[in-house]
Amino acid sequence: MDLNERKLRILQAIISDFIYSAEPVGSRTLSKKYDMGISPATIRNEMSDLEEMGFLTHPHTSAGRVPSDKAYRLYVDNLMKKYEVTEEEKKLIAEKLTSNVIEMEKTIQHAASLLSELTKLTAFAMTPKPETDRIRYIRLMPVDDATVILMIVADSGKVSNTALKISVPYNEEGLEIIAKTMTYNYKGKSITEALKLDIIKSFESDLEAMSRLAQNIMPNFLRTLESMLDVNLYMDGLTNIFSFPEYNDIDKAKVFLQMMDKKDYFRDILINRDNGVIITIGDENSDEVIKDCSLVTATYHVDGKLVGKIGVIGPKRMKYDEVTSIIEYITENLSNTFKLPGGSE
Repeated sequence: MDLNERKLRILQAIISDFIYSAEPVGSRTLSKKYDMGISPATIRNEMSDLEEMGFLTHPHTSAGRVPSDKAYRLYVDNLMKKYEVTEEEKKLIAEKLTSNVIEMEKTIQHAASLLSELTKLTAFAMTPKPETDRIRYIRLMPVDDATVILMIVADSGKVSNTALKISVPYNEEGLEIIAKTMTYNYKGKSITEALKLDIIKSFESDLEAMSRLAQNIMPNFLRTLESMLDVNLYMDGLTNIFSFPEYNDIDKAKVFLQMMDKKDYFRDILINRDNGVIITIGDENSDEVIKDCSLVTATYHVDGKLVGKIGVIGPKRMKYDEVTSIIEYITENLSNTFKLPGGSE
């Protein structure tokens, strides 16, 4: 049985109608809403063929048909039209993302919030794996007699601020000397390389008191470096699922929310996905807990080196054209935002 042009037109109309209406689509609906140029009886016969071919399913409570995972895949790969991001959406992205760059983590968090706002789906953004991220500089800033803020800034823009409790006397000059020495020894080194160094030796020729202060700081410094190796995942719009009739079933909604609450598990799923724009629909997802969902992810770059991920998860009945175009536009802006002078994509 061939999937001829007429069948493709009918299938495309069914998918488009179902995405926007959430109601099973019947032959009468197609005949009234779309100029098919054929009778409802002919449409019914074609729909039966499409069901036999695995592109449509037939809910027990309705005479209409709904698309299968196979139909959505065909739609995404071959039938979906390009959605043009509107000027209003572009303006919103510029206002909330590119014009408000403070540091990488906050910008990525803003991106997840923005993506959720524009798509009305549950959105997420994941920071890059930072093994190759390089240290730019280190600062030590006094707070009171027993507290110092350790600031580590990486080339990617990742910033870590840690409050350290100091058990030996110190002054600002001593902190500045240690910070400059640490920056000299660590600048340009990746975080993984830095963890292998023993900077205490750098202070052996300094005053004994200075060495004691360094020994007070270094264990905390190393722990902070280790924490910078973590991949952070930001989510937004978890409650958006309640606006979809697919999740009117409280038990189904509860399963979704419980899944998203296991951030480490979901983060591992994202880490293992390929780079680029990837769309997995229903049973295409290898993890059992998301087989009722579609997952759309894309990658952004930090100075062409580090790769992070951003995307949405939601019902299979999502506006794939709008979602993919908006995600692509945001990732392009993120990559440009994190492009360091002299860097390349």
